[in-house]
This record gives sequence, C-alpha cells and structure tokens, in this order.
Amino acid sequence: MKRLIQAKTVVVKVGSSTITNADGEIDTRYLLDLARQLSEVRQSGRNVVLVTSGAVRAGVTALRTHGINAPAHLSVPEKQAAAAVGQGLLMHAYSRAFARRDQQVAQILLTREVLDGRRNFLNTRNTIRALFEMGIVPIVNENDTVAVDEIKFGDNDTLASMVAIVVDADLMILLSVVDGLYLGEISQGKALERVDRITREIEAAVRKDLSAGGTGGMYTKIQAARQAIGAGIPMVLAHGRATDVVLRIMRGEPMGTYFASTMERNKQTRLTSRKKWIAFGRRPRGEVVVNEGAMRSIVENGKSLLAVGIVGVSGAFDVGDMVSLREERVGEFARGLVNYRSQDINKVMGLRSNQIEKALGFRDFDEVVHRNNLVRTRGLDLVESAGDACGG
Repeated sequence: MKRLIQAKTVVVKVGSSTITNADGEIDTRYLLDLARQLSEVRQSGRNVVLVTSGAVRAGVTALRTHGINAPAHLSVPEKQAAAAVGQGLLMHAYSRAFARRDQQVAQILLTREVLDGRRNFLNTRNTIRALFEMGIVPIVNENDTVAVDEIKFGDNDTLASMVAIVVDADLMILLSVVDGLYLGEISQGKALERVDRITREIEAAVRKDLSAGGTGGMYTKIQAARQAIGAGIPMVLAHGRATDVVLRIMRGEPMGTYFASTMERNKQTRLTSRKKWIAFGRRPRGEVVVNEGAMRSIVENGKSLLAVGIVGVSGAFDVGDMVSLREERVGEFARGLVNYRSQDINKVMGLRSNQIEKALGFRDFDEVVHRNNLVRTRGLDLVESAGDACGG
C-alpha cells in the first residue's frame, strides 16, 4: 500500500501482554527482535517513536521475585509504586536491546496534563523532533508513578494516538495479541482487512465485549483509531508476534486491519497542528449547547458560533478555555476555544451580537467561538472550519 511505504514518521505502540511472558517477566528475546525491526526502520531514513506499556507488570513481577508482597488487585499507590520499580527495568531492557543494533534510545514519560496546554504540547513536539535530528528513537510511556485519574490518558492506546498527533505522524501501528479487528468471536471469523469508517456496528461489537466482562482492550484501540484517523493519521492494528510485522507493514504488505484516515477518505487536507491540538490535545472544560440552525451553520458552512444560536451552558470555564459544542439531538459536533466566560455566555445566549454590550457592559468579540478556533467533530470527520462568521 503506497501510503504505508511513503510514511516518513511512524508511531509504534506495543502492549504489556506482548512484551512480557506468561510469568509477567519482560521477554528480552521479543524486545531484541522489536529493536531490530525499529532500528531498521530508523536506518532507512524514517523517524520512529515507540510507545510502550509494561512498567506496572514488570514492577509487580520484580517485587514478588524479591519476596515483597504485591497483591493481585493493586491499589492506586501500589500500582504507582510498582510502576516506579518497573519503569527502570523496562527502560534498561530496551536500552540493552537497541544497543545490540547500535541504536541510541531516549525515555519520555508523559501525563495527560502535559499535553493539555499549547506550550507544553509544542515543547513535547520540539523535544521529540530534536531526538529525531540526532538519530535517536524516543521510547514513550505514561508516567504512572505520578499520574492520577484526572491527568491520566487511561490507556497507552490513547497515549499512542496523542503522540502520533504531537509528532504529526504519517502512520500509527498498534501491536497487540490479536491479528486485527473482529466483529464477532475470533474463533468464528476473520479479522477485517480494512476499515474506512468506524460504524455503529463496530462500536456495538466492541461495547458488547466490554459489557460482557472483556478487558476493554479492543474498545480502547477503536477509540485510539477514531482519534488518529480523525487527525489524518492512518492506523494498522496487527499481531505483535507476527514475523517482521513492523517491517512488512512499512513495505506495504497487508497485515492486520488497516484504518483509513478521514482525510484519505474524503480527499481533504490534514488538520493544522493547532487544529489538532484543539480537537485532541486539550480536554473540554465545559459544554455549550446550541440549536440546530447554529449547528448546521458550523457543520455545513464552517461558520463561527454567535450568541444567538446558543441555548444552554454547562460547566464553569474562562476565556480561552476549550469547550464542547453540542446539539441536544446529535450530541457533540465540534470543539473550540471560547471568547467569553461561562457566566457571561449565560447572560448573552440567544442575543444578537449587537446586543452583547448592553447585556454585559462590554463586547470584546462578536463571536462566542471564532471559526479559526473551532474544529468540527460531527461524525468521524474532523475538518477545518472555513467561511465567514454568522449566527445560526
């Protein structure tokens, strides 16, 4: 496949079940093989980032080996302690594996909070790009030792898609213990070769697995795929233990399930770095509910959001904060940076722009969310808004 062959920057994510053996120990033979493949990719002139899980599992195994009690169900502090032990072991194992290929690696630990602000988002990008220039392979993991629910990515599939967005990757590869996406029992079917759109059928299938007591692993992979392909980055989900899986994917061979990006599908240009950050990098601080007319103006014509189209506000937020734009029937259809505080929007919703000053005593902007600070998220297609401002 031409798009895979032409990829210049690739993010590869590997899960803890893939890099550890049945006893929970780091599988050094697997790491050696993975390091060989990624080193070959790097030496071919491409940039590669490895996103890895496994710190907690490696830490728990090490603790038990040394006679330190580690219960089957760990509390949050116990998981963080295990991660503190395991992260060093994991990075040491990777360093040794890549050293066999004379390939230097670097460790980057992230939390969700780090990428929430535009400055930190760009700083992270600049650091990784500097490592690329030095010929170094960055190895990224979530900083489980300090992360709590409020600042966690939640899973490393989501972390991988965020890293792919940060580095403006051309391809994301998720290496798993399954050889692709199945809509039914693995034993009764065949993995899908290509997904052009994450349909309701796919959503229902992965939610069924989750509600039936499954690990939720496929659910997080679908959410990661939604984020990556929405940002214009195609994704491949493949079995991490398949022979030369990364190299074969990079050669364009059909491996696992290929998720086509929305830009690929709709022949649209990719989102700018700033629009990607608006759509994915920053978490919404609240919600602005609009009427159908305002939603259609934004979704169909790329217009700005004016106060006249607003019917409700939820949450407390300030000027410049990220908000989710919602319509009662459709749900979220866009995200953007607001020009007014939540309490001020409550006072002006439903009013025309020339009435804002009378209601507030000032009018800094005509638009509540300008089109330049807005990204549509209706359906699965994230495209840049364009056009003149108008009220819905």
